[in-house]
Order: sequence, then structure tokens, then C-alpha cells
Amino acid sequence: MFHGSLPALVTPFRDGAVDEKALADLVEWQIAEGSHGLVPVGTTGESPTLSHEEHEFVIALVVRAAKGRVPVIAGAGSNNTAEAIRFVEFAKKVGADGALVVTPYYNKPTQRGLYAHYKALNDAADIPIIIYNIPGRSVVDMSVETMARLAELPNIAGVKDSTGDVSRVSDQRAACGKEFIQLTGEDAQALGHRAHGGVGAISVTANVAPRLCAEFQNALSAGDWSLARDLHDRLMPLHRALFVEPGVVGAKTGLSLLGKCSDEVRSPLTPALPETKAAIRAAMVSAGVLNG
Repeated sequence: MFHGSLPALVTPFRDGAVDEKALADLVEWQIAEGSHGLVPVGTTGESPTLSHEEHEFVIALVVRAAKGRVPVIAGAGSNNTAEAIRFVEFAKKVGADGALVVTPYYNKPTQRGLYAHYKALNDAADIPIIIYNIPGRSVVDMSVETMARLAELPNIAGVKDSTGDVSRVSDQRAACGKEFIQLTGEDAQALGHRAHGGVGAISVTANVAPRLCAEFQNALSAGDWSLARDLHDRLMPLHRALFVEPGVVGAKTGLSLLGKCSDEVRSPLTPALPETKAAIRAAMVSAGVLNG
């Protein structure tokens, strides 16, 4: 169900509030450009600074706007298991196709604690759950062994891997089985991730270059590695530029240059510096997604 280019959607703001029209328009644009699914209210959706009500509003809006045309994986992560259960249950209630749940951050659970957290989510709602393993943000790394145990549960469907280690894909495929969905969260590693057996990317860059990212993933699915490498080369400067500052800042800067939404972010994030904006503009022009 989950494969290809899955943009980690930004949450557009206007004057401090969620910009409902801009978000609905982004969903339409993403689908028209060929994205294979949508992932609202992950980190790139500024989930840390959304209220619970805003978080749920965004999930419901994206599901409603997508109208079943592409799958929606709702961000449902928290370092509080009870809070994560709330979001997973809500995602199921409003018709999301899956839930993305980050490994609990800051409180640094053991592998035993990680298993208990995801087991509780598995038991809470009958919805496919994607584990989000990102040690750089959560300061905990789910082991292959723990993931294999979780993969035995009926609702644990796959992983968004942001460990930075593409060889982990091969280890997880051997341990969790070939049907276990492996998506990368690292745009610059998407080519290598696929070579190891991944099936797609939850992508920040796809916010700004959805058609190129979708074509890149389509080429990989078709086994056209030559075309995929060419597209990867076009996208690499954009991958780099979007992360000069935090990825959501880069993505919103790029979208503002395209006239899709404002570049407004919530504190403690700040809008991009002029030199960052210039670098993003140059990378977008180079990739062919913005006229010079």
C-alpha cells in the first residue's frame, strides 16, 4: 500500500493559524504532480508546536481532501504512549490509511520499552503502523531484533528509516521479511535505500519538487537505474539546500517561492536567512522546478 514518493507535508500557517485553504490546495497539487501518498503532521508538519486540536484538524483535512485517491499516513508520534494512542485512534477514526509513529524521544526508553510502546499502539487500533526510527532526533535507536519482534504483530507494517545506514535495510529485510515496508526518511539516500530493498521515501524534498521525486521513484520501481540516477543528480543540490536550515524551513521557503504557501514557521524555528533562501532558489532553478 505504501510505496514511492510520499511527501512529509508541511503545515501552512497564516498569521499564526493553520492555513486551511493552502493545505487543501497543497494536497490537490501533490496528487496532480504524481505523489504516491501523503504524510501530514510529521516533524516536517511541525507536529511539536501544533496543539492536539490542530494536529487532529490537519489529519482530518488531509484525509478529506485526498478523497481516497492516494493513501494518507497520519503522523501520530509522541514520547507519551497514551498520547500516541490518542493520535493513532483518531487517525483510524477519520479514515487515514496508516499511522507514522516516531520512537519516543527525550525519555530514552530501552528496547523493552520500545517494544511495549509499539505493542500498545498495535493493540489500540486496527490500522497499519509505520515505525519512525530516527536516532538523531530521538536519541534512541530501535535494534533490528526489536523491529523483528514488532514485525510479528498484525498492525506493525513497516519502518521509516532515518538511521543514515542504508545497510540496515538489508538487515531488516532478512529479520522482518520481504513484506515489511521499508521507506527512507533521508532524501539524499533514497537511491541507495532502494538498491538494498526499500520501496520508497517519506520525503521533505517532495514538498517542493513533487513531480521530480515521483518520477525518480517511478524509475526505481521500473528498474530504470540510469534514469533514476539522472533524476537523483538533478535533485541532489535541492536535497542539500533544503537542509541548510531545518528541513521544514527549507520546504516552506521553497513553497513560498512557488507561491504555494507562506514561509511562516512557529518558534523556536525561524524563517530562512537571505543566503539560505538564495541557495534554495538556485537549487530549484537548477532542478528545473522554478524559472530563473
